[in-house]
Amino acid sequence: MKQEYSDWVHAPAAKPDTNAQEAAEARQAQLTKPPGALGQLETIAIRLASLQGSVCPTIERVQITLFVGDHGVVAEGVSAFPQAVTLEMVRNFACGGAAICVLARALEADLEVINLGTIDPSPPEIQGQVTDRRIAAGTANFLHGPAMKQAQLQAALDTGREAVIQAKESGTQLFIGGEMGIGNTTSATALACALLKTPADRLAGPGTGLDPDGVSHKAAVIEKALTLHRPHLTDPLECLRRLGGFEIAALTGSYLTCAQQGLPVAVDGFIAGVAALIAIRHNPDVADWCLFSHASAEPGHKTVMQALPARPLLDLGMRLGEGSGAAVAVPLLRLACALHAGMATFGEAGVSEKDD
Repeated sequence: MKQEYSDWVHAPAAKPDTNAQEAAEARQAQLTKPPGALGQLETIAIRLASLQGSVCPTIERVQITLFVGDHGVVAEGVSAFPQAVTLEMVRNFACGGAAICVLARALEADLEVINLGTIDPSPPEIQGQVTDRRIAAGTANFLHGPAMKQAQLQAALDTGREAVIQAKESGTQLFIGGEMGIGNTTSATALACALLKTPADRLAGPGTGLDPDGVSHKAAVIEKALTLHRPHLTDPLECLRRLGGFEIAALTGSYLTCAQQGLPVAVDGFIAGVAALIAIRHNPDVADWCLFSHASAEPGHKTVMQALPARPLLDLGMRLGEGSGAAVAVPLLRLACALHAGMATFGEAGVSEKDD
């Protein structure tokens, strides 16, 4: 049965500004350097110009929104860490001790943590630092049925949308969606397998630190789930409902909304990349607004990037999640903008141009 979604889910994406892109290309051609000498830094600046509608784009206001949720499939022993770690990490986020908190402070970025569905609610002492959008006590175990009811999926998508609209209204120039949820690499791998029609043993990875036997067990659980759900895995959002998590759905909703609102988004690693794949399969124009920040060490990420196709900006062997890889890429984006705006042209510097 075809599921019904709120109208906004099907709204078109904004169009990049081709006039700004052409003006940025013309400016690059006049800067005091050989054409193409700054490589991808030139490409980044030109692309951001088209997305911001400005010849000289800037990345000053950055919003990092961290979506959190637990996964029912953890009951199958697919994670090296207990499920309680999800809520313990929420406390760590609230207290400023996690990697993404350090990165947000260093970048002077705004950071919001949204609890969409930990097993237990956020404790009272941190409720002022965590936005409560708890849908349920984790998703259902997708080895036995759909991970989410239709209303739960819509609520998670809506939460992602609300986060982006709030960010846009506050003047954000770049959105980063992060995630936390024990078991979510299992969910993301199952989604990638379903969308790309790839066996689980090719995409399953260690996640939070599984040994080879643990990875093999994880792949076997995913294959069983794919067999159960396969007759229904024909639509990206239905794949998300059956195999996804609340935080992955919120990321998907945030990417759809960034494209609709004309807000550039830096996509993190494997889990965020799978959410972007879902959004792009639902609406291919979402890809225009996605900057893929880094190549995750999770084995499935390379396959996802090839399928999009996309070329990540960095390759640092990271696989933390939380939006951390996207945050690490922000200085690169800022430097690309600074070079583009701050370098002198040949005429301004009195430097002779290349002979024809």
